[in-house]
Amino acid sequence: MLSVHEVTTAYQGLVAISAVTIEVARGEVVCVAGANGAGKSTLLKSVAGAERPRSGTVTFDGERIDCLAQHVITSRGIAYVPENRRLFPRLSVRDNLRLGSYLYRGEADREAPLDLVFKLFPRLSERLDQRAETLSGGEQQMLAIGRALMTRPRLLMLDEPSQGIMPKLVDEIFQAVKRIRDTGMTVLIVEQRMAECLEIADRAYILQTGRVLMQGSAAEIRTNPDVRKAYLGL
Repeated sequence: MLSVHEVTTAYQGLVAISAVTIEVARGEVVCVAGANGAGKSTLLKSVAGAERPRSGTVTFDGERIDCLAQHVITSRGIAYVPENRRLFPRLSVRDNLRLGSYLYRGEADREAPLDLVFKLFPRLSERLDQRAETLSGGEQQMLAIGRALMTRPRLLMLDEPSQGIMPKLVDEIFQAVKRIRDTGMTVLIVEQRMAECLEIADRAYILQTGRVLMQGSAAEIRTNPDVRKAYLGL
């Protein structure tokens, strides 16, 4: 479904990822983990069109997308939830969600994905008229994911969804990711909380200083003694 081949991308003049290759198959959850500065966010931005790779290729369903504008990539079926969420803080929950369905404006079933969003995050249905800025960090993350789902993606990319969220809501977010995968959607998730991410992932890549250090099934990565020592504190 998604192929990132030998991609090198610079961020603010510095090479952030170098010759990175990853594959994401349809209907799986793939975790990209690593320390701060490993290049995880730049990898997602390179796929989403927020950063332009210096070299290499990004293909989605067999077609190159690395030269396309970000909004065109979104229309192809890739939704990107950035690290800082980028909600419209003064708009209501309802309006933020509606903006996610902008591609389908004028269509009778524009708001059809709301059923899934409210099943995943019931508290959003209780806060439709609240401004986004009044939500807790966890609720804002739910809204950001919900807005992305309104684009009807085939690939959902999440950048550090657990950041700045209380532990109870982190569990809710990860359980929601599993349920999203169960609908048949593909998920590429970047995380520092490697233990939790590996629990829900099918496969994983570990980045270190902009390169792929290790890859394999989530079970293989989770039980690797070097990973357990260096990243899981075990």
